[in-house]
Amino acid sequence: MKSVSKAYETLKIEREEGTLWIILNRPQRLNAFNAVMIEELLDMLNTAESDPSIKCVVITGEGDRAFSAGADLTMMKGTPVYAEEAARKGQETFGKVEEMSKPVIAAINGYALGGGLELAMACDLRIAAEHVELGNTEIRLGLIPGWGGTQRLVRIVGLARAKEMVMLGNRIKADEALRIGLVHKVVHYEKLKDEVRTIAKELAERPPIAMKYVKHAMNFGTQVPLEVGLRLEAALFALSCSTEDLKEGVEAFFSKRKAEFKGK
Repeated sequence: MKSVSKAYETLKIEREEGTLWIILNRPQRLNAFNAVMIEELLDMLNTAESDPSIKCVVITGEGDRAFSAGADLTMMKGTPVYAEEAARKGQETFGKVEEMSKPVIAAINGYALGGGLELAMACDLRIAAEHVELGNTEIRLGLIPGWGGTQRLVRIVGLARAKEMVMLGNRIKADEALRIGLVHKVVHYEKLKDEVRTIAKELAERPPIAMKYVKHAMNFGTQVPLEVGLRLEAALFALSCSTEDLKEGVEAFFSKRKAEFKGK
């Protein structure tokens, strides 16, 4: 991996071919979010979005203890006005993960609790090490999730299971998260980076425009009535038919060679 020149206080950034790795880097605080980390993550996501050489983004945590243990408790102090602003800023940042035109993988290397799980749920794919624990545990502090947990968890695992997890605030282990569809794959910690690297490489080889459209169709089309979602799908399908990537994909198919998509 190659480090990126731009320096952040709370993140490590590395490049590997077409993949950008964003590493949450507050291991002494279990990679918990503070205001600086939220701002820096949003900045890096915007940078990645505008860089055509980046085809896939991976988010993980420093060390083997935590992906992120959520919001640093120092963020809980202040007035209700401040608290709402902090909630909206986190929602904006995690929303950017979901809305990016590029696929985002959460490489869950340790605890994913509270805001940490909320960040992971905003990603397109979640690959977890077998020792991790996950949960929306805010209720145990007298809080509710504020960065998307009451919304995305329902959409991923269903209302009944989401209520159980949020209302009790219990942690679940990786194998249980896999069983209920909260994560896509569980691997040994030592194999996590290699597994994610393999998936990221495959995603990076896909046509960027079609990838953008499929993300939009699935993320937004599923939040509206079926007929509206189908209209969105048809419109994006039509746009994808006008790309040079489609021509390349068809020619590669008939020539029995690997397609080389340019994002045009």
